[in-house]
Amino acid sequence: MLSRSHFISVLGVLFIVIAVGQSFFEISRGNPLSETGIDFVLISLPGILLLYVGRWLSTIDVDRALYLRIAGWCLGGIGVMLVFLFLRAIHPGVATSFTFGERAIAIALGSVAGLTIGIHDARAIIREHEAKRRNDQLERARAELDRRNDELRAVRDELEEKVDEVERSNERLDHFASIASHDLREPLRMISSYLDLLEDRHADDLDSDGEEFLEYAIDGAERMTAMIDGLLAYSRIETQGDPFEPVDLNAVLADVRDDLQLRIDEYDAEITTESLPRVRGDATQLRQLFQNLLSNALEYSGDDPPRVNVTAVERDSEWIISVRDEGVGIGPDDQERIFELFQRLHTVDESAGSGIGLAFCRRIVDRHGGTIRVDSEPGEGSTFSVTFLKV
Repeated sequence: MLSRSHFISVLGVLFIVIAVGQSFFEISRGNPLSETGIDFVLISLPGILLLYVGRWLSTIDVDRALYLRIAGWCLGGIGVMLVFLFLRAIHPGVATSFTFGERAIAIALGSVAGLTIGIHDARAIIREHEAKRRNDQLERARAELDRRNDELRAVRDELEEKVDEVERSNERLDHFASIASHDLREPLRMISSYLDLLEDRHADDLDSDGEEFLEYAIDGAERMTAMIDGLLAYSRIETQGDPFEPVDLNAVLADVRDDLQLRIDEYDAEITTESLPRVRGDATQLRQLFQNLLSNALEYSGDDPPRVNVTAVERDSEWIISVRDEGVGIGPDDQERIFELFQRLHTVDESAGSGIGLAFCRRIVDRHGGTIRVDSEPGEGSTFSVTFLKV
């Protein structure tokens, strides 16, 4: 099937054929070669131009419906010239008539004029379609942005609602902890006071069993007081923490070692540390974190003097701070449980403590956007690893 762009090429071939035929005809009649050559050029050049444009249109990415539009403008130019020649021929005041060659030249020039107008018209239509396509793309992009903005606003509103809910929950928890602490402290203080009075006034009247029972009662009251204090501090990690700021962990660890110096000397412990980084956090809570980790390393060192090593490793966008000891270790089944409230691996007789320390550590690390875990084998020591984001 003939391509639509070939109509213009056929029109060009037609003019070339007319130019050749006209030249042979004029030469056969004996007309001068100079005049015949001029007619040939004026007719064949528009034909060559039409032939070139027809082939060029078939090689570019353009709507094929525009081919007929351009061809229509060419035919329109030819039609205008035909009307002109007709009106010129019937004009009563004009006696001179055009030759066939002159008519062919006029028609060829009219086709070129129509071709030029058609190409400009087609390019204008192409620009209009391209502008419309880009506008449609922009509209779709804007609609997509509006949809995503709506989604982000919905997520933001949901997050704000969750944050408000968490803040209200923290306030209720803090309020409850304060009330519970006060309500528990008063009867516990009274129990402790009367136990002390009983020990002061009637210790001589008690037999060995009575003295043992009294010691158990006093020890239980003291441990209950420590548990209440720890629970209250645990509940206030989020609500009463200090604002974050750059903290030098070397200085934090130095303060912790000063606080624990008596216990370090008592256990004949050796604590070695590498250079530690600066992190963004709450200096007071970070001291509590490392104090708990070092205290545990001293407490559960076994029969040998404690050997504790604190290291720092840089990985991607975070620091990993590790506290390694050579103590009794922790079994695989207990390595997650120890970070829960009031979970103890040893009896009260074996070691002191309220069972809150490591849960307290995890809560602090959570507030700082990090993680805490333990790697351990029974009898092989433990390594507690804490991650912090780089400053």
